[in-house]
Amino acid sequence: MGKKGWFLVMAMLLVLTTACSGANSGGNSGTSADGKVKLRIAWWGSDTRHEYTQKVVDLYKQKNPNVTIDVEYASFDDYWKKLAPQAAANQLPDIVQMDISYISQYAKNGQLEDLAPYLNQKIQVADVTENVLKTGVIAGKQYGIPTGVNVLGFQYDPALLKKAGIDKIPDNWTWDQYKELALKAASNKVHFDSSMVADIFFHYYLRTHGKSLYNAEGTGLGYDDDKLFVDFFSSMADLIKKEATPSPEVMNQTKGIIEESDIVKEKGIGVWQWSNQYVGLQQVVNRPMALAPMFGPNMEKGIYMQPTMYWAVASHSQVKDEAAKFIDFWMNDVEANKLIKGERGVPISAKIKEAVAAELSEPTKQVFDFVASMEPKASPMSPPPPVGSPEVIATLTDYIEQVNFGQMTAEDAAVKFRADANTILANNKQ
Repeated sequence: MGKKGWFLVMAMLLVLTTACSGANSGGNSGTSADGKVKLRIAWWGSDTRHEYTQKVVDLYKQKNPNVTIDVEYASFDDYWKKLAPQAAANQLPDIVQMDISYISQYAKNGQLEDLAPYLNQKIQVADVTENVLKTGVIAGKQYGIPTGVNVLGFQYDPALLKKAGIDKIPDNWTWDQYKELALKAASNKVHFDSSMVADIFFHYYLRTHGKSLYNAEGTGLGYDDDKLFVDFFSSMADLIKKEATPSPEVMNQTKGIIEESDIVKEKGIGVWQWSNQYVGLQQVVNRPMALAPMFGPNMEKGIYMQPTMYWAVASHSQVKDEAAKFIDFWMNDVEANKLIKGERGVPISAKIKEAVAAELSEPTKQVFDFVASMEPKASPMSPPPPVGSPEVIATLTDYIEQVNFGQMTAEDAAVKFRADANTILANNKQ
């Protein structure tokens, strides 16, 4: 089944969920007469994430012997395939790890609990920056608590940078300087980067121009001028054509496989990605690396702190108090965070950031320092992507692949994408 087919199935299941939600009894009386409480928790991630998350779960049970916890985990793709039918049957786990691309969809369909009444009651957030906490607010309700925060940047090998004839990444570098450096690297037979994920970095580019990918209501695109689309994606395609980045054939073959990436094979200087991906990349690269901020102009308008992911509570859960208590434990328990070590993003609690500093590996310290340096410069995050955004992103990705393969011009892609995206998002209009 193709991506679009899968999203249609997801949409049908969630429509069914909405229709069934009237039978949801809700409530919060999941404690048995003997005080025993049973939680279910689900997440996606790597083996490393599974291992330390299980240790945090075990620590919680040790400190709360009346609680048992069933765990469910999977890879990212399998996770959402499993979660959709659970949602349709009102059988979501009590605590659900949510991605920013899906949280609006699940919230709108009544699957998630508004956690606002739990703040500073069951979930202590007194030392969390308001802008960070607000990233979990959708339509005025606190549906998600960020597990940590991320920031976009360039993660690179300084030795390979010099090999390409470039002494350093310029301070306050610009879009034009980036393209100049990429072409200089290409002239020395080194790829500067592995291109940019279409939706994430186009959104960044739009923000530097005071726009966004979606409008505030989630009913259409957030920009009117297709020249922005053409300028960004034609420049990306030009860098591919001039071998500053790998060919689309190579990128398709190596997509998602760190070990096959250019930087690991010492054929590419760096990658553009979220800060929480740095430590894993550094481990595989196994050479000294560094982080650089995004380029401008208007970097401060474009950059923002994004939740790595969220913890959310299912609206039909019978043990919401205990679920909220577990989320608070995840956020604010020092011992738990010495196990987590910022793997789900830099902790949002100022107290925890300070408490775990001495426990961090050198690459993790680099990430904490980088995020700390960007936080005062960042602008507020745009609203979480609206319902339909996964289908919009799949559509954008399909068109950009055609542009990169030379099968479509950026001008034609801009027009087609606008029509398709607005048709998808129009379903959100009341």
